[in-house]
Amino acid sequence: MNRYNRHIILSEIGQKGQDKISNAKVLVIGAGGLGCPVLQYLTAAGIGTIGIIDFDVVELSNLQRQVLFGKSALGKNKAIAAKARLEDLNDTISIMAYPEPLTYKNALNLFESYDIIVDGSDNFETRYLVNDTCILTNKPLVFGAIYKFEGQVSVFNFNNGPSYRCLFPSPPKKDAVPNCSEIGVVGVLPGIIGSMQANEVLKIILGIGNTLSGQLLCYNALTAQTSTLKVNRNNTIIKTVLKERDHFQNKSININMTCAVKNTEVSIQDIISEQNAQFIDVREDHEYPKVEHLDITYMPLSQLEKNINKLDNDKKKIFFCQSGMRSKKAISLLKKHNTKNCFSLKEGAQELVNTLDQSRF
Repeated sequence: MNRYNRHIILSEIGQKGQDKISNAKVLVIGAGGLGCPVLQYLTAAGIGTIGIIDFDVVELSNLQRQVLFGKSALGKNKAIAAKARLEDLNDTISIMAYPEPLTYKNALNLFESYDIIVDGSDNFETRYLVNDTCILTNKPLVFGAIYKFEGQVSVFNFNNGPSYRCLFPSPPKKDAVPNCSEIGVVGVLPGIIGSMQANEVLKIILGIGNTLSGQLLCYNALTAQTSTLKVNRNNTIIKTVLKERDHFQNKSININMTCAVKNTEVSIQDIISEQNAQFIDVREDHEYPKVEHLDITYMPLSQLEKNINKLDNDKKKIFFCQSGMRSKKAISLLKKHNTKNCFSLKEGAQELVNTLDQSRF
């Protein structure tokens, strides 16, 4: 009564409403910029069971916006670090941490255990995986997305409403849209959008207010203006997804096979002892961390085509950036110029620095 007093005295919630919240099970995809505020407010609200799935670790650059974490969490898995912090916030609920990537192999079984899914991911592959799994398991999806100073919120697959694919039938070309690590984001924006997502979750559980089902709310942090777009259900698209159920869990195998055929990505372990390689950093000059243990050619992606003459045709060319997106773009650009022996580093600069630091001892 004391912990949830401010909820219970609301006539729209009351004790019955708080009991609904306590009996609810919510799975949050990603404990990053959006996931952090969602998790904080749902935990404080008393959601009975909260699941957190995230395979990433906390980095210093995360602390600008992922305020659930502090310096003591650096280097720790985000799902596990979030669980520890949230249990201190509310030890009366159950919090499940899944320190693993969400894949076609585990999504169906995982989603079946929860009532509502919240998407806090930052890439299109995961968004479509989450959407399609929600359709197959008939779970409502609370969606959020951020880009620089703008954010979007919606509710999909709720009460026969539209799905994410009804708005965007198919994903954009790979690497066509940069994420936060590539383009940047104002630190408060994830807090605003994530809080809106948490609000939609509570409205669904309580059955009060008007959810954003069938609507895409767009928010601009620079102008504080919002606009709402109507989203219609596309039955043909949803039926197409439902037909894929029998083959759904095999899709991750197909994706991995496709990547293997392309053969333009390498891991740090593949190249760490490479003697005949040119390492090219395609980040901007202001980006950190700097890689000090290798002979690096600095060539921002925006200037790449102007500096092709700096590439050594006699060496294997390893391109890297913050997360692997721009390095893949570099490979695509160089294909037009018929430049051979080019590879993109999967892990990015931070992991490269960490590996090199460990190998020194």
